[in-house]
Amino acid sequence: MNKDEMEGKVEKAKGYVKEKTGQVIGNPDLEDEGAAERTAGKAQEAIGKAKRKAGEAIEDLGEKIKE
Repeated sequence: MNKDEMEGKVEKAKGYVKEKTGQVIGNPDLEDEGAAERTAGKAQEAIGKAKRKAGEAIEDLGEKIKE
């Protein structure tokens, strides 16, 4: 897991808490803010996964070239 994946997971968690808190206390602005943070976190996590998979593919290619 890389930095982008970790930060994305943290943002998703923070967003979830804000979203649920907004629902409980009846604050639609907080709820919307939380939903936006969750979406941004999902995107950042996806970017991190893509970076990791690209890195792994490059490493695999390098190993095959060495053979």
